[in-house]
Amino acid sequence: MTAGNGPSLADAVGEATAVLAAAGVPSPRVDAELLAEHLLGVGLGRLRALMLGDSPAPEGYADLVAERAQRIPLQHITGVAHFRYLELAVGPGVFIPRPETESVVQLVIDWLGDRKRLQGLAHPKVVDLGTGSGAIAGSIAHEVPGAEVHAVEYSEFAHAWAAKNLTPLGVHLLRGDLRDALPEHNGTFDVVVSNPPYIPAEAIPNEPEVALHDPPEALYGGGADGMELPTAAAASAARLLVPGGYFVMEHAEVQSEWIAAMLKRTGRFAEVTTHRDLNGKDRATSAVLAPSESCDK
Repeated sequence: MTAGNGPSLADAVGEATAVLAAAGVPSPRVDAELLAEHLLGVGLGRLRALMLGDSPAPEGYADLVAERAQRIPLQHITGVAHFRYLELAVGPGVFIPRPETESVVQLVIDWLGDRKRLQGLAHPKVVDLGTGSGAIAGSIAHEVPGAEVHAVEYSEFAHAWAAKNLTPLGVHLLRGDLRDALPEHNGTFDVVVSNPPYIPAEAIPNEPEVALHDPPEALYGGGADGMELPTAAAASAARLLVPGGYFVMEHAEVQSEWIAAMLKRTGRFAEVTTHRDLNGKDRATSAVLAPSESCDK
């Protein structure tokens, strides 16, 4: 079916799906629809309704499909990443937030909910170390009324994206190094959360979208095992938290045992717990800062 001088929307999306599938894009149909929706600005529900008729394909659609077929991240093309209840501005120079990180945010929200119910903690103080686009910090600020949220980002480019996303949400954003940031706030945070770089030096991500487009400084954790920055994040958490404060860090599935052992080895943390994401993978590890008198045990 054609509409005017070009293909119908339905035909164009069908052809785009085939093109993206041939290029190895993991979710070709969804991406084809999202690219069309991006140009039309109508929402996915309305887009699918339009595809039942003879609506024409939007101008420039084939060009965007060709970009995605080159494995340029969908979010770089649309300029938007959807994360929990937020639409985040993203582009070259910032790590694209992943759906699995949403479960890390939920761990923080659940813990804060328990503290509010059990201890009356109404205005928690939270910091996100290595915030990237601001996905974690922004979600906590959006979903936890009364929270004082801080975020730290080292990369100049990522910091610029984070500022765009976090300023409207009232997050205190600092450009700094997660290893030594916020010394004036030592011992004052109820929660420290981090999704630090953790990929080992010799590991190359399989997906071209990650290997070629995510910034290397957001991927590689330092050292042969990638554990320098995760270890540093844990040390900063021990410095920044109040006794009994909560630390949660995202990591690769294969690193869960190492990180749990590292946290126990410091002697600073108790209640070390590994958490699975929605795919059943060991995605995050949490711990509670032990009172100072127990650190010598």
